[in-house]
Amino acid sequence: MIFEIDNVELYFKNKRILNGIYLKAETGKVTSLLGSNGSGKSCLLNIAFGTLNAKYSHIRLDSKPVLKPLYLTKTAAFLPQYNFTPNQAKVNALFLLFDISWTTFIVDYPEFKIHKNNTINKLSGGERRVIEIYLILKKNAEIILLDEPFNGVAPLYIEKIQTLIIEEKQHKAIILTDHRYTEVIAVSDTIYLIKNGCSKLIDNITELEDYSYLSNGSL
Repeated sequence: MIFEIDNVELYFKNKRILNGIYLKAETGKVTSLLGSNGSGKSCLLNIAFGTLNAKYSHIRLDSKPVLKPLYLTKTAAFLPQYNFTPNQAKVNALFLLFDISWTTFIVDYPEFKIHKNNTINKLSGGERRVIEIYLILKKNAEIILLDEPFNGVAPLYIEKIQTLIIEEKQHKAIILTDHRYTEVIAVSDTIYLIKNGCSKLIDNITELEDYSYLSNGSL
């Protein structure tokens, strides 16, 4: 499956945020968005999912136009920056709701076993984020959109999440953005840089320095 979005134009009042955007993602690959704060990375993910309306945008799946928002279909799942799980929802109920195995989860995350019957708001912010990331990555969807998945997550879990992303990409197209570029680069097959409202396909990671996203010597 190939996902494409192009001709994206987004304005907030009279300020142009995105213009001249093209992004391609496909099953079996992790496609990442990098860019400075305020460059429009999260906006692009929301436009792709259908939760933000752009002035113009064109989305295609396998070269066919998508005529309704992805959130109205079962094609895509989206991890926003904020907590999307209801505060009073019990952890085990969330796994049932998403039709995801709790038993499999605690094999890799045994320390979460004690939280099975707790409400999700009783967990730490980092623990809650781990569960939300896991639920979205494991969801039965062809396209996974991850907005800042590594933010606020302990280093121990970042490595596990990276492993999970690599596992899940085998049968999904994963698009992610995060300011933690080291972790992003480690799991990426394709990287786009958003700069001045436009997208640039990065052929060599040294271009991230050439385009001044990273300072010289950062890599």
